[in-house]
Amino acid sequence: MADMISGASAPSMAFGPHGRGSPLALIAGALEAWLEREREQLPLWLPVMLGLGIALWFVLPNASGWLAVIAGGLGVALAGVAVGLSRRTGVAMLVAGLAIATGCALVWSKAERVAAPVLTRPAVVTFAADVERVQQLAAKDSVRALLRPLGAPDLPKRLRVNIANGDAPAGLAKGDRIRLRARLMPPPGAALPGGYDFARTAWFQQLGATGKALGRVERITASPSGGSLRERIGAHIRAAAPRGSDGIAVALVTGDQGSVSEADAEAMRRSGLAHLLSVSGLHISAAVGAAMLLTLRLLALSPMLALRWPLMLIAGGVGAAIGIAYTLLSGAEVPTVRACVAALLVLAGMAIGREALTLRLVAAGALIVLLIWPEALVGPSFQLSFAAVTAIVALHEHPRMRAFMAARDEGALFRLGRSTVALLLSGLAVELALAPIALFHFHKEGLYGAIANIFAIPITTFIVMPLELLALIFDLAGLGAPFWWLTGKSIALLLWIAHLAGNAPGAVAMLPTWPAAAFALIVAGGLWICL
Repeated sequence: MADMISGASAPSMAFGPHGRGSPLALIAGALEAWLEREREQLPLWLPVMLGLGIALWFVLPNASGWLAVIAGGLGVALAGVAVGLSRRTGVAMLVAGLAIATGCALVWSKAERVAAPVLTRPAVVTFAADVERVQQLAAKDSVRALLRPLGAPDLPKRLRVNIANGDAPAGLAKGDRIRLRARLMPPPGAALPGGYDFARTAWFQQLGATGKALGRVERITASPSGGSLRERIGAHIRAAAPRGSDGIAVALVTGDQGSVSEADAEAMRRSGLAHLLSVSGLHISAAVGAAMLLTLRLLALSPMLALRWPLMLIAGGVGAAIGIAYTLLSGAEVPTVRACVAALLVLAGMAIGREALTLRLVAAGALIVLLIWPEALVGPSFQLSFAAVTAIVALHEHPRMRAFMAARDEGALFRLGRSTVALLLSGLAVELALAPIALFHFHKEGLYGAIANIFAIPITTFIVMPLELLALIFDLAGLGAPFWWLTGKSIALLLWIAHLAGNAPGAVAMLPTWPAAAFALIVAGGLWICL
């Protein structure tokens, strides 16, 4: 009887609420099988989980919520250990939980670390200050100076002040010491619910006040170097480039968009070409590629070097150095750093004989940026740059796209046609990826960007930037004028495309403020499709 009872009870245990045949066990088995099938894609979710922890820190209002996120992430990680690290479910839970907890703790510690005094109420003060950075604002006929006050204990450590061009000392540059009277205000928060919160950005930049200079600004001492290299190059381009094209020319080299007129800047935004003014993947790729090509050509002139030296590795090293130098020159903004990291990863992949242009490269770049600048996650710059490159790489990794772009025996006309179609599809993918982000942050989005970029990107990459580089090189011998003239004409063509696409009927879609939860769902859906 005991044996009969024991034998009869075994099936009931196996198919009970927690047995092998239970719904919970079936779900666990299906999840394990799905994770096994998706094992190649799982590493791509590491920066997503890190970003989720960072995003929750910005969404939740106080330390109690942040501690709950960290505790919850650690709880998920411990649950993964309990499930078993021999299972993909357990490893996935462990890594995801640790990444979420790390993201929240990382941005929290960064916010505490950069804490600096902030002005509490508007004030009109006279003070001396050292100039840390100068940006031209052509649309406002002024300059924007980042200042560090001297001998003013009641003022924050860093200020941002706009100075009218007529009141600013001639050639104001980094390293100058000035005296001024200014009306200062605390950094403003969002004007509308869901709007741009400058106070948050200012906090991470340790910026305690903004304001406007009142009257003439006195230069106490001038910078012995005449400003940073970036400012000197920008000033040289503004003086040498034809009028009307100088703002675009400065932006392409230094990333400083302050000299671009408001009309041209608006046209670039409406036409979907504004990304060309921000030094990012296009510019870094062109610089690195040109440096590698030139290095290879020069070294290959020697038969001995061509046969005995690893020319590709040497060219890659030169390209990496040029990419890093260009990033530092342009101010090391998030899109530039992301592009530089991606370029370095591509070069590293080439060095070890691996395919580097993959979504894993994008994930690695996002991970590096978030670990260094976690606050960048909530800014449009990070979102736009990574959304664009993720959409392009995901599209070109799709089997059908790979088959369409595979090399084949065909004429030049058909090859050009396939390349044009690929460029158009890439543009459409980028527009679809960027539209929700642009609508959420700026409440408007250009609709003809895919078509405009087909013409604008080749013009910028193969005409404008090489001509501008030649102009700068020949300026060393005083012979750059013809190249500046050609640069001006090519920029005029680029602006004509921008104004044509930006002013076409129905060129811009506009949308009022919409819930952050809806935006989060769209982002999650886009990541799910791509990854």
